[in-house]
Order: sequence, then C-alpha cells, then structure tokens
Amino acid sequence: MYHDRSLRPGPTNIMSVDVEDWFQVGAFERVIDKADWPRLQHRVEANTDAVLALFEAAGVKATFFTLGWVAHHYPALIRRIVEAGHEIASHGWGHDRVFTFTPDQFRDDLARARAALEDAGGQKVTGYRAPSFSFDARTPWAHAVLAEAGYAYSSSIAPLAHDHYGWPDAPRRAFRPLPGCPLIEMPVTLAKVLGREVTAGGGFFRLLPSSVVERAIVRSNAAGDPAIFYFHPWEIDPHQPRVRQAPLKSRIRHYSRLGAMAGKLRRLCAGHAWGRADAVAARAAAALS
Repeated sequence: MYHDRSLRPGPTNIMSVDVEDWFQVGAFERVIDKADWPRLQHRVEANTDAVLALFEAAGVKATFFTLGWVAHHYPALIRRIVEAGHEIASHGWGHDRVFTFTPDQFRDDLARARAALEDAGGQKVTGYRAPSFSFDARTPWAHAVLAEAGYAYSSSIAPLAHDHYGWPDAPRRAFRPLPGCPLIEMPVTLAKVLGREVTAGGGFFRLLPSSVVERAIVRSNAAGDPAIFYFHPWEIDPHQPRVRQAPLKSRIRHYSRLGAMAGKLRRLCAGHAWGRADAVAARAAAALS
C-alpha cells in the first residue's frame, strides 16, 4: 500500500514536544469534560517555559507540536518558542483523536488550529502530529486531507500495537503515504523491552531505564535513520493536580516518575544530535524523491 524506502538522512534526530496541559491528555479524556478546561489550573505555560530553559542550556532546537487551544490561550508562549529558534507545528485544536472525526471535521480542526498557531507565532505551520498518534487503519483519508491543506510532513503514526494507539502494519521509516504527493510521514521511533515494542518517548521514557530509549536511538542512527523522540511539558511537573477519578492504570502511567523526567531529558539531550522535524523532513523528502 505504501511506498517505503530506506532513508539515509544523517545523524540528526528529531526532538519533539507535544504541547498540551495535564488535563488534556488522552488518559483523562473520559473523566475530564472539555467544558471544565477553563476552570482547571493551567500549568502548560510554566511547564513549557521550563522545557525551553532546558533546551537552551543543552543547545537543542526542537519542534513543538502544539494544540491550537494552547496557542489561543497563551499566544505569548508561542512567540517565545519561535523566538528561541524552535519550530511550531500543529497538534490539532483540542486533542481529539483523528479517528473520531469525519474528513470534513478533521479539515475544520486543522484549519482552526493552524490559524491560532500562525497568528500567535507569525510563522507558517507545515508539520502535524495527530493527538495520541491517532492515524491508523480507521483513517485512510487523513493523509489526503493533510496534503490538501498544504502540510509538508506528518509524524502521526506509531507503528505498533498498543491499547491506546498504533498501526502495526505501517512502515517503520519515513515514507510518502500518497502516490505522486510530496507529503512525508515520519513514524515515531520504537524501542524494545523484554521483547515488546514501545514508543521511544513519553511515559515509556519516564517509566523505563533510559538505556531502553538510548539503544533505540543508537540502532536507528546505525541504520542511517533519525530517531524521533517525544514528550510532553506536563511530564516534568511532579506537582500537577491529581485526577483521583481516573482509572488506576491511567494514573500509574500519567504520574509515575514525573520527578525523574527533567534529569533524564538533560542526559538524553547531551548524548545525541537533535534538531527540528521540518529540517529532517526536508532531507527525507529529498532522499525519497
């Protein structure tokens, strides 16, 4: 179905941040109503500023896949991200999973988010990441909608089986999802632990030994591929509110080892070459042309 060729873009890996607040995550989507978001304690601005400081100290440039909702409420934060030399990309408007949309609803969500991000940041938005990596077998139309909207790349697929996301049959390397179309899809990197595949980032990076993700990065780079790492600003915030009514499994995933995350990130930043997704996507496009 897909055109999948080996990519040799060089050693620079993608450092990416999915910018959403603690109450906007998929783990809590069934216990926190969106109507309640305005009255909850907002921590995304302070947490993202802490991420910016961490990157500044490490000399890392990154891509911030940001909710349009965040850009609408905190436009000055978006300007600070841009002024620091990072890329602003879209994470949709309100963290709705793409498979819950019709194509027209997805188109509207993309447009609404992009308008808020570009108004706040003053730069064109050309990249997209689906909330919860929700491009999968249920969304065969999603890449076409992105291409129609003029996006250059997406990083919306986790090519594995997981209880919240995943498309096991998808390619593991950058590929062109549409024949004759320049759009690039860059699936998130996978790591292996005890024979199981997990995404290289987020909760798995917090919960597991750093060596699990480190090995995945080294393995990707040895094959000539960039690793794609991701995390969220709330993951460096051990003092965030607790959602007691959430399922136990969700609470364990969300709250475990928050205090360890910043230190692990600093070591990860120091150990590898990192860059923005748009630059890596441009090299991928050239390699796949």
